[in-house]
Amino acid sequence: MKRFYWLLAAVLLGGLAWIWIGSKSSGTGTEWVAETKVPETKADSQFTGYVMGSDTAPVEVVEYADFECPICAAWGSVQFPVIKQQLIAAGKLRWRLRDFPLPPTTHLWSRLSAHAVACASEQGKAWEMIDALFAHHRMWSQRAENPEKLFRGWAQDLVGLDMAKYDACMASGRYRGRIQYSREEGEARQVRGTPTFFVNGREWTLRDVSSDAFQHVVDSILAQRRRR
Repeated sequence: MKRFYWLLAAVLLGGLAWIWIGSKSSGTGTEWVAETKVPETKADSQFTGYVMGSDTAPVEVVEYADFECPICAAWGSVQFPVIKQQLIAAGKLRWRLRDFPLPPTTHLWSRLSAHAVACASEQGKAWEMIDALFAHHRMWSQRAENPEKLFRGWAQDLVGLDMAKYDACMASGRYRGRIQYSREEGEARQVRGTPTFFVNGREWTLRDVSSDAFQHVVDSILAQRRRR
């Protein structure tokens, strides 16, 4: 637990905050940087996020995340593995992750990283790709250089994807509309920064987002159900 708070403090002392503001160099000018409107399809609106956990779990958490967000990476690397082991594996909790790419003025590669995860999901390895992005976060986030080659290397060496399929998926850009739809859906729920959590449909408003806090909330919900 202490490790997480030291990590969070280091991120915050670096000038970061829950909602990122400010400006950044435009980098390469690739299509992934621009916040352009992409035509959405029925499939885009039907996708409800990357899910981990049982369909019968009594509690569901929806997380809106940006893979380039340092706090998302810190939280996902330290707290989420504990939640996965203690709550998700036990059948108490289902986790649903939604894309919420932040503006390219501060997060150049939010949409590119989200698309890499989407392409990995075609091969059933979205969570493995997320782990790879978070584990090597400092190598690619908040930098001007396009990290697409780094993503490809991790997809091949760490995640074990069929690279012909991954390359074709990335080149197609076919999930850009879905990523944009997920952001708009988050905006409709008043999401303003990342990570933002909803527990059984209600926004998490506690400042404490540790695994212990989630354990307490899940236990409280289960206790209320038993009393009914």
